[in-house]
Formats: sequence, C-alpha cells, structure tokens
Amino acid sequence: MKAGNLVHSFLEQSAERFPDKVAIITQNERISYKALHSRTRKICQYLIDLKLKNGDRVAILTDQVCEYVAAYFGILEAGGIAVGLNTQTSEKALAALLSDSECAVVFTSSRFQKYYSLIKSQNSVRRVETDIRSIWEMSGEVPSTEPVHKVSLEDIAQIIYTSGTTGKPKGVMLRHSNLVANTESIVEDLGLVDTDRVMMVLPFFYSYGNSILLSHIAVGGSLVVNQNFTYPNVILDQMVKEGVTGFSGVPSTYALLVNRSAVKNYVFPNLRYLTQAGAAMTPTLAKELSEIFPSVRIFIMYGQTEAAPRLSSLNPDKLYEKTGSIGKAIPGVILEVCRPDGTPAAVGEVGEIVASGKNIMAGYWRNPEETKRVLKNGKLWTGDLARVDKDGYLFIEGRKSALIKSGSHRIAPKEIENVISEISCIHEVAVVGQQDKILGEKIVAYVVVKPDHTAVGKEIIRHCRLHLPSYKVPHKIIMIDELPKTTTGKIQTALLKNS
Repeated sequence: MKAGNLVHSFLEQSAERFPDKVAIITQNERISYKALHSRTRKICQYLIDLKLKNGDRVAILTDQVCEYVAAYFGILEAGGIAVGLNTQTSEKALAALLSDSECAVVFTSSRFQKYYSLIKSQNSVRRVETDIRSIWEMSGEVPSTEPVHKVSLEDIAQIIYTSGTTGKPKGVMLRHSNLVANTESIVEDLGLVDTDRVMMVLPFFYSYGNSILLSHIAVGGSLVVNQNFTYPNVILDQMVKEGVTGFSGVPSTYALLVNRSAVKNYVFPNLRYLTQAGAAMTPTLAKELSEIFPSVRIFIMYGQTEAAPRLSSLNPDKLYEKTGSIGKAIPGVILEVCRPDGTPAAVGEVGEIVASGKNIMAGYWRNPEETKRVLKNGKLWTGDLARVDKDGYLFIEGRKSALIKSGSHRIAPKEIENVISEISCIHEVAVVGQQDKILGEKIVAYVVVKPDHTAVGKEIIRHCRLHLPSYKVPHKIIMIDELPKTTTGKIQTALLKNS
C-alpha cells in the first residue's frame, strides 16, 4: 500500500497488481480486479456527467454485491460521499435518513421498487438510478481520463449511520484519512496478504462489513460474499469450496454457528483466522470457538463506527490467559481509560475508554451538539466503561448508557450475561433494567436456550446466586425464542428494556 492513499486507491492499486485475480465471489458471479475497477470508473464518469460536486452525498440501497462495491468506489472516485443504507429498512426510516443526508443521487435496485416514489419525493434527490449494472454494460469503453474532481485525504469519504439500537441513528462522518489509517492498521494487526480469502456474511453498509471490504481490497485478497445467514450450512459449504482463509462475524453470528449449524462436522484446511467485533463476546462462546477451531487464530476485537471502526484487538495467543479481554490498541491507535475529569484511571479501576488516532471520525453529520459531547480535544469518548489490568489489557464492563440503576447500585449487564452464559443449555442472553417503583430499575434477563434443550428460570436464578452478589441477581428471567436484533446482529436492548 502506498503512502498518501485515498480509499479508492486501494482498488486502483490492486487492479494494477492483480488485474486477472478474482476480487469478489458470489453464488452467481466471479469478478476480477480489472473488471471491478472498470465498472467503478464507468460509475465515476456517470456521476461526473450528472454534474456531481465534491462532497455531494450519494446513497446506495441495494443487496446486489458487485453493484454495491462498484458504486461505492465509483462515488469516492468522483469526489462524492458514499452513504450505504440499511436494506432492511422501512418507509419512515428511509425517509428520515435521506432527508438527513440530503443525498443528490440514489443507487438502488428492483427489489426496492416500493420505495421509488418516496426516494424521488426527496427535495435533494436529482437522480434515482434503479439499474446500476446498466451503467457499465451500456457505457462502452472505460474512461481514459482521470476524474475532474480532485479528492484529498481530509475530504469526507463516507457517512455511516449508527444502528440506532438505543436511540436515533447518527451519521458518522469518516474522512479518507480515517478509513485509510484504520485499514492499514487492521492489515498489519491481522497480517493480511493477497492470498487471503475472507467469508463475508456481514452487510457492506455496516462499519464492520465496510472495514472487511476495504482491508481485503487493499491487499489484493478475495471476498467470498453471502450475506444471507438463514442457512449457515450453505455458508460453511462455500467456505470449504472456495478455500476461505478468514471469517468475520459478530457474537450472534458465532452463536448461530456453534449452536445451530453442523460446523463441528466440517474441516476447513485453509482457514487461518477468525475475527469478532460488533459487541462483547462471552468467554464461554470464545472457549467453544477455540475448541471447534483449535488451529485457527481467533482475534477478539473492539471498535466503534466513530473510529472507522477498529480500536483494539486481543492477540490470539492470549485468548485463555486474558479471558474476557478486548486486548490492546491496534497500531496507530491510543487507548486510555479515564475518569470523568479526564485523569487516567488506576489499574483495575473502571473508567471510560478514550481513543485517539488518525482513525477518529470528523464528527456527526449535522449534529454539532453530539459531536461536541464525544469529541474533546481530538479524542473520542466512547461511552464504553472498562478497566485495565497490570499488563495493560482492557476489559469492557459495559456501556455507560446500559448501566442498570437498581436501588443504590449501578450494575453492568455484561457481568450478569457472562455468568448466565456459563450454563451449558444457554444460546444467548440479554440483561436489561426495567422500571420499578421501589428499586428504580429491576434486573431482567431475556434468555434463549439451545435447540433441543430446556431451562427454567429457577435454575438460572440459582446459578446466579452462586456466582454473583445478591444485588446483581436478576429479579426476573424471561424465556424467549429469539432476541430482537438489528440486521447487523446487534441486540436491540431498547426494545427489551421497554417491553
């Protein structure tokens, strides 16, 4: 990777180095780096012909893999700001994000036909393109001239909307420099090379999925993409067939693999690493993964969309020695655990994680108040509570906003969730605080058991009493078939809290 890269330079350079190598593999298509770059250049020219100005926002609402990737890089090359939209949307949610981002152009596809009139009704939208593929199929030769718009590292490349699990989604503004710095750090941390092939099950509009896309395009690796996790064994078959070397997921992804797939019956001769981020993984699940994949390096990672997104990683060699840790800062990132006044917390003391580095966002789109709240002196106050041990390893205690205020106590749900997850029949658990006239909030645990297993609330309470102080024992256990999740696999605790 060359110094001074722009985000779309990753694709350009890999296309120069590996023109005939397969960049993207789907169930229906295999596309080379040369062909992907060609499509990208044609989309870039299309946008320039539409008189797209530097900094204009362009939305992508499609689940067509190759179309999304070509549109994404084409937007950046044309000097625009890419806005990936959640494909599991609603009219209300879509209207809110289009209105907020004021997109000039929207790329979409036939599956979202029911939203066409809504999209066209937005005052800012000048063009709705409903067939991305037609742009490169009908536009002839690849433009030979460079784009007329000059893009700098400090220009905004992308707005990624947070999942809104606890409130209104916020648009995170990421510069080219933020994304490039974080991509280069991840490549170094994971040791990614051009022979790597990652199994891509996460959506590209999600910051974790976006990061996987950029890191593998940057090194000239290949992405095997299947973003339908309804049938996990189909994913496993693809992993074997395509010689996948890496797999990335959130905790719920891995819980499904461990408890609701035939993963234990498979052999993956080429698999060398797994990465996990997006939420805290329980030590129990991490241990199960290491037993299923004994020779595979498992990276437990931590980050935020506001950090483009990766902040820390636990060296796989420390998985057992530092059980439950999110590791240390990745290259190029500085992490501190601070008290509210900004002074460093002592070893073992709980404080807020504060991050700094070239990867930290420019701010929230059109939201200076929230930007000012989390960005102080160039540092990101993450809202995540953690402690540091004597060796410098970080351990997440929970979100400040998720603390349960029960009586005179402030309780982090994560500790309770980890204890309940130790019970062998538990598939997933989420602990929340719900309003209570006497305590302020009572502790409620929503529990999903593994297939063909049973559990009763009394057994779970008994286990909690053995391993937790009395004030942390749940007041109520609710058995549930599935935890409500966003399309990126994050548990929607707000729905449980208010149910």
